[in-house]
Amino acid sequence: MLNQSGGSEADCSVSSDSDEKCSGSHPDEPGTLRSLSPPMSCNDSALLKMHSERQTSVKYYVGIDVGSASVRAALVDEFGTVVMHAEQPIHIWEPQPDHYEQSSADIWAACCAVTKEVVCGVDASQIRGIGFDATCSLVVVDKQFQPLAVNSQGQNNRNVIMWMDHRAVSQVDRINATQHRILSYVGGVMSVEMQPPKLLWIKENLQESCWEKAGYFFDLPDFLSWKATGVTARSLCTLVCKWTYTSDGGWDDSFWKIIGLEDLVKDKYEKIGNHVLSPGESVGKGLTPEAAKELGLPEGIAVAASLIDAHAGGLGVIGADVRGHNLPCENQPITSRVALICGTSSCHMGISETPIFVPGVWGPYFSAMVPGLWLNEGGQSATGKLIEHVVQGHVAFPELQSKAAASAQSIYTYLNSHLDLIKKSLPVGFLTVDLHVWPDFHGNRSPLTDLTLKGMVVGLTLSRGLDELALIYLATIQAIALGTRHILEAMEAAGHHINTLFLCGGLSKNPLFVQMHADITAPSDLAVGSQDHHITEAIWKRKSSSHLRVCIIMHPMK
Repeated sequence: MLNQSGGSEADCSVSSDSDEKCSGSHPDEPGTLRSLSPPMSCNDSALLKMHSERQTSVKYYVGIDVGSASVRAALVDEFGTVVMHAEQPIHIWEPQPDHYEQSSADIWAACCAVTKEVVCGVDASQIRGIGFDATCSLVVVDKQFQPLAVNSQGQNNRNVIMWMDHRAVSQVDRINATQHRILSYVGGVMSVEMQPPKLLWIKENLQESCWEKAGYFFDLPDFLSWKATGVTARSLCTLVCKWTYTSDGGWDDSFWKIIGLEDLVKDKYEKIGNHVLSPGESVGKGLTPEAAKELGLPEGIAVAASLIDAHAGGLGVIGADVRGHNLPCENQPITSRVALICGTSSCHMGISETPIFVPGVWGPYFSAMVPGLWLNEGGQSATGKLIEHVVQGHVAFPELQSKAAASAQSIYTYLNSHLDLIKKSLPVGFLTVDLHVWPDFHGNRSPLTDLTLKGMVVGLTLSRGLDELALIYLATIQAIALGTRHILEAMEAAGHHINTLFLCGGLSKNPLFVQMHADITAPSDLAVGSQDHHITEAIWKRKSSSHLRVCIIMHPMK
């Protein structure tokens, strides 16, 4: 069992405890991420009281973001200011290679804990609504909404197949062999990370214990909306992006029949969703009494139809107002931007006014992220997780831990500083001229769409020290950035016109990660957003990097 504390987005880049730790540099150095005013924690009761006294009629909203390894909540006022935030880890089980499972009960309990923390001391009458985003993991419950095991061990508490689970390889191969027309809306090849192959795996491997007993299959964001409201409606975002639903045509009966899941058609899709809401639309009658008590919120407040976590991040940054900062992207259309949400994995979100079919890139999806616009979604299955894997698996990792702790720095801040020491007069990127990483340790999502690909490191020596660890860390980040460039080139070749890359997520707080993306994707512009998907305050810094201007959008951090 993996129990990663603090969330892999933050863990895989730099510590989020303070701005100094996030930047790894002094406040005036290039690449530093600074905030205007940090959000408060529940311990800052005096500050919260002052905030409330000044704005007694202010309306507040709660946003809950469920990542791969942690749940985060933010209390946001009507002006877009993040007033408080909290985070709690959640469990991940890996019973065998490529099998990743979670517990919906554990995730909901974490949602309740962080929500209670951010609303403590707030007048309940001022809280007007709540919204959820989450990873696109598959939640299975029976007809009484009790959890069902998605494993042969019969552990019912482990009822979630995570988005990064690759158990359904055989199933997705057979689905792709059908060459059904619906596959044109997922880049021509369905990913093992989508829901149809996982459903087929359950039917073929857990028919009696799970498939026949199942009452509902939820995407995790929709499960959370149901827990809050008691309504089984699904979000257009989740169904379109991960389940093959289309905005204009709904479900395609022929697809489910040809892949062997005709059972879902017979009950008119009740198990996977026949009531669909647009993201942000009010769900049912709001919070149920039970959910309100568990969350520490008023009964009946509005609950918004959910979003996938990456799409919430994309929506939060792709529409950023850049006017007045003399940036090249200022007078460019929103369709010239790509949002890169980089945490455990990375997603590359590009939007267009008309559908663009990009081989190897998911979509086009209509109104799945920005209403009225088409979405294409590229991605890398392991980015933050890959960096963590490479660094923690190196023989010099204990030495790194010791030295980072002695200097009161995160391991990634220390590595960045160490690279600055050994680069001498050369640009840091030149240190890896003889060391190269192929980053597809967990397969290639885009644009090669090959889950069988494996990772590779070329240029190793007999060195086992901290210098070599720092260089492999750098080469891994460069490989990830080159993967981003590959995706952007595929999107542009298909018809997208991209001139600005907006970053958000935990990895965007690592200045080395940002710099390598700036260098490798030049001459595009690049903007960096907060790790949270509740982006409300922004400051901009501008600097030169080759032919590239870097714009940093920040959410104030504790």
